[in-house]
Amino acid sequence: MRRETEARVHLQTQQEVKLRMMGMALRVVRSDGVLALYNGLSASLCRQMTYSLTRFAIYETVRDQVAQGSQGPLPFYKKVLLGSISGCIGGFVGTPADMVNVRMQNDMKLPANQRRNYAHALDGLYRVAREEGLKKLFSGATMASSRGMLVTVGQLSCYDQAKQLVLSTGYLSDSIVTHFVASFIAGGCATFLCQPLDVLKTRLMNSRGEYQGVIHCAMETAKLGPLAFYKGLLPAGIRLMPHTVLTFVFLEQLRKHFGIKVPS
Repeated sequence: MRRETEARVHLQTQQEVKLRMMGMALRVVRSDGVLALYNGLSASLCRQMTYSLTRFAIYETVRDQVAQGSQGPLPFYKKVLLGSISGCIGGFVGTPADMVNVRMQNDMKLPANQRRNYAHALDGLYRVAREEGLKKLFSGATMASSRGMLVTVGQLSCYDQAKQLVLSTGYLSDSIVTHFVASFIAGGCATFLCQPLDVLKTRLMNSRGEYQGVIHCAMETAKLGPLAFYKGLLPAGIRLMPHTVLTFVFLEQLRKHFGIKVPS
């Protein structure tokens, strides 16, 4: 999944369509070696520990509290609202690590004299704050928060709803098969919903001042055609869908192991 993320960032930061996913991945390996596909791994882990931890904690905690005072599962619109709020907060919290992650992955595309060469995530965060100011750490926060809203709705809200619908058919019990089916659906929803904003977020975070804001970035991207907003959709799906499936399958197994019951 790390390699698909690497290829996705390279594809999204192309102003013109020159290489597809496999072509970009092969070029990276030839020029910088196999390990270059894992550039930004520390920043990616840092992002997950901030962004994902925040949104999951808020969504799960508030959902369980609200569900205790209601009859049956929450209606879908409440799940969407809760997913939007928790995703927005998580996206904002994870913006600094997300920006360093994008920069570290995109570094190899730059000439040697323009590369930032962050040693790891903490080094990147420190150098951005020192060289460009604390405000720069939250460059692209609007896009990251917006994307966080959509991907959390796609993952958490759609997972809960898909699981509820699968169980309501009566064909499957609350088993690992149900968890797999529901999480696969959720992964597809999340990929499709967040891809346009993901493209804009990546371009903004990797920019060197060429974009005046979100609107300007969107207009420049639109000049390449509507499909430009779905650049890197395949590697995004290859990354996000297995990630979503594994996340919820393991989460459900941990709930079962620790005896945590969730309204379904």
